[in-house]
Amino acid sequence: MSMPPGVRRLPLEAGVYRFRDDAGRILYIGRATQLRARVASYWSDLRDRPRLRRMVPLVTGVEAVVCDSVHEAAWLEHNLLTRRKPRWNRTRGGQESTVHIGLDAGSAAPGLRVIYTPAAGCFGPYLGGTRARQAVSALHRIRPLAYTGARLTGAELELAAKRGITPADREALAASVAAILRREPAAIAAAREDLTALRDRASAGLSFELAAEIHEELHALDWITSPQRVSSLKPVGLRAAGWADGQLVIFTVRQGRLDEWTRRPCTEARAQRYLAATPAEWRNFAARAAELAATLETAA
Repeated sequence: MSMPPGVRRLPLEAGVYRFRDDAGRILYIGRATQLRARVASYWSDLRDRPRLRRMVPLVTGVEAVVCDSVHEAAWLEHNLLTRRKPRWNRTRGGQESTVHIGLDAGSAAPGLRVIYTPAAGCFGPYLGGTRARQAVSALHRIRPLAYTGARLTGAELELAAKRGITPADREALAASVAAILRREPAAIAAAREDLTALRDRASAGLSFELAAEIHEELHALDWITSPQRVSSLKPVGLRAAGWADGQLVIFTVRQGRLDEWTRRPCTEARAQRYLAATPAEWRNFAARAAELAATLETAA
């Protein structure tokens, strides 16, 4: 059983893929850290996934979208599966929960909290409560805003004194944390540098369990600060289109979620009205998707 020819033309980048049968029906939607490697694995090693082994002989076409991060790929998969679950996917929407991070800069109980219902001033959304909690732990480790509160326990007061943290630091720490959560590059770089230094210091001191914990927190920080546009707290609606070599790709965003992705043959002239209506911030994403669609179509 040979794999579809387009698989070898997939990039080694994060993204979302879907399989179609010979009638054009979508069989399965998945996400990958490396598209080519992940998709090719369906034709090499599915010994522990008998359900998907039965699906693979039905696959005649592969489509894919490159994303700006693994987190964005996770969100796109989640949104597509929430709107419509193909036959061979097990769960509508996937396995991860949707969470947000709330920032409280008040004097009573400042700090960060993982919340499940968006509230004023929160950040996100993020996929995966575990990763979000690890990221909150990471931020507390390097920007201990919670230690500036007015209601600290005796143990917390001792830890704050040991760190040299006082209520006077509250505003600066809150601003630093907010900059990280807003994905400001300089703030993220500084946070990663601080966490890396703590991890390396723990490892040098033979505190390997602590070093491993911080290492996981680094990954979680990368997860929540990585670029992703396909899910937003802003309830916007729009369409974004890209065209390349006779292939038109259209993405539909509803209530801030990109949850529909279509592709069809189209002349450049007919594509112009879709391209002209595409917001500037989406043009790159959509154009890249169309170029990949044209590449895969050529290989078919």
